[in-house]
Formats: sequence, C-alpha cells, structure tokens
Amino acid sequence: MRRVRLPALLLPLVVVATGGCGIQGTEIVEVGDPATVEVAPGREQGTLLYFVSPPPAKRLMPVVRPVDLTVHDRPDGTGAVRAWRGSDKAIAMLLDGPDETETAAGLRTELPHADAMSSPSLTLGPDGVLVRLGTPVGELSGIARQQLICTAAQALTSGRAVAVRVSGTDGTIGPDHCSL
Repeated sequence: MRRVRLPALLLPLVVVATGGCGIQGTEIVEVGDPATVEVAPGREQGTLLYFVSPPPAKRLMPVVRPVDLTVHDRPDGTGAVRAWRGSDKAIAMLLDGPDETETAAGLRTELPHADAMSSPSLTLGPDGVLVRLGTPVGELSGIARQQLICTAAQALTSGRAVAVRVSGTDGTIGPDHCSL
C-alpha cells in the first residue's frame, strides 16, 4: 500500500486558487483635490490660520480662530457690508503663533515670532494678495512661506486659489499659491 500525502498535493492547487481571483491590478488614478470641509465656528466669525503639524509630517494644518467683524451700511443704501477690524489681523494672529490649546495639540510655526516682524499688512489688488513684512523674507523655509501664503489667501479672498506675494526688507517672494 502506498502512502500519499494529501496536504502536499493540495498545496499547489490552493496557491493557484487564491492567487488567481480574477481581479487585475491597476495604476493609481488621480481623481482631483483632497476633500475640503467648510467649518462653522458657531456664532462668532472666524478666520483660518495655517500652522505646522507635529513632526515628522511637517504639513500645514488649518485652525479656525474667532475674529471681530464690523458691519457698515453701504453708501447707496442697498444693505450692509461686513469687514474685518483691521485687514491685517489674520497675519498678526499667525505671527503670534499657536495658542496654548494648539501648542498642546502639537501645532507649531516656522515663522519668526510677531516681535521679530514689524507692522505686517495685507492688501488685495488686481494681481492677487500682497503680504508686507518689515523683516527679510528670503530665508523663510518653504513651509513658513506656505503658512503666510495660505493664511493671507484665505483671509482676504475666502479661497486658496489666489496668487500671493510676500514682500520683506530683502525683496519679494512669489507670486505663489497655497499648496493645500
């Protein structure tokens, strides 16, 4: 009588059956931009500031901060206009860095502290947004530049597609767009 080892004979059959399930491999398919979410900060109005995620990722993370708005009647009497109290408030808050809660969550900044920057300003013109800082900007890291660009674009246009230039005592960076 011959002994046949059944498990040894079935092994090649199992390998073929599990490996050939009929699903073919495909290439990666690009389908567009990442999902975005509109954030409603409650009753207060808010602006988005962009800080840097904890290491090692080093990505921009949006943070909603409350801001004060003023309401003015239109000169022609057709309603009211909301305006920031100081259009430079978003950049000033960004330069102040993350607050205690944001820091506890691991967020940080690569921008010099507000004390090192003198009188930041934001203006919106036909060519996009201009951020003016009273310090050199040529040595800012790429992520620090994106912090400024994304925050400025969001603060003045409620979008990230606008071109942004950053001007300092050593010249101008850009135009560039928010990378998010």
